[in-house]
Amino acid sequence: MKMYIRGTGNISPQKTFGDVPFLEEPVLYNGIRLTCIEPDYKDIIDPKMIRRMSRIIRMGVAAANACLQEAAIPVPDAIITGTAYGCLQDTDLFLTKMVEQKEELLTPTAFIQSTHNTIGAQIGLLLKSHNYNNAFVHRGFSFESALLDGIMLLMENDASNVLVGAIDEITDNSHAILKRFGLYRTAAVSNMDLYSTVSRGTIAGEGATFFLLAKEPSSHDYAQLNGLATFYKPKDHAETEQHIVNFLATHSVHISDIDLVIIGRNGNAKDDAVYDRLTQTIFNTSILANYKNLCGEYPTAAAFALWLAAGIIKNGIVPAVLNVSNTTGKTMKKILIHNHYQDTHHSLLLVSAC
Repeated sequence: MKMYIRGTGNISPQKTFGDVPFLEEPVLYNGIRLTCIEPDYKDIIDPKMIRRMSRIIRMGVAAANACLQEAAIPVPDAIITGTAYGCLQDTDLFLTKMVEQKEELLTPTAFIQSTHNTIGAQIGLLLKSHNYNNAFVHRGFSFESALLDGIMLLMENDASNVLVGAIDEITDNSHAILKRFGLYRTAAVSNMDLYSTVSRGTIAGEGATFFLLAKEPSSHDYAQLNGLATFYKPKDHAETEQHIVNFLATHSVHISDIDLVIIGRNGNAKDDAVYDRLTQTIFNTSILANYKNLCGEYPTAAAFALWLAAGIIKNGIVPAVLNVSNTTGKTMKKILIHNHYQDTHHSLLLVSAC
């Protein structure tokens, strides 16, 4: 399996959108929630349409547009999105008005725009695309499912290029609800000190990240996507390790061939225990990088990790903000991503230089 990442678009809590240096100016936060740095949408979307779009739709449309422009592809053969939460702001608005107005005289707009496929549909409408358009809502596997669908379309020759994206937002109400479940911290913390203050809960995040995958190589590709695998609720550490070993063996790669391993450590003691054990076994000699102190934790955060891996390979550098040692003068040709969401949804991605 060889798929080529031809373009990317990323709106995140860091300065990642547009023609900006690759994570050279990390944004520092002190709190329990990271919020996306949004561009001036008037330069990207028709101002008459902006006011009818909720925040997450604007982010998704802008990120997708940036990805297509970079790849120089006006209309992709397929548009595939993954989201766990969907359009939370519109959902909040509709439910609030339903209560306040006692279920009478409700405007349907917020309900129509609250569905999970709204972002992909809006992208298709703006591009006047009648091609394949699908949305996946698989909790912690939402992005990976969208990516797998795109890979299958390319492998089966049903498309020559596909736009794949992951979009999730955090709102005041959703953050308050999830914090009650112990997912997020109750005390403020600096995102750059996240791993030195491991405790219960992590910091919330959000993002809109898109990729243009092509079946044939070009002279300006970011990287190759060589492999994708997911596994659900491993019963113990041995099973997790075996999945990783099998994944590498499937692609004829040994762990010693991997130049960098990007892991989803998030500062939550329970979640990080998975990676702590792996660093003592299969990853004990690997160079490791964390990323969720940059984007926060959310179900589709693996998309940020893939964007990061593609950027490292294309730019030939590991950003200093990752605080990774032993990389001076080292060319990153193969990168393995291991992410898990609540030790339930595990995914593996193998990325390499073209």
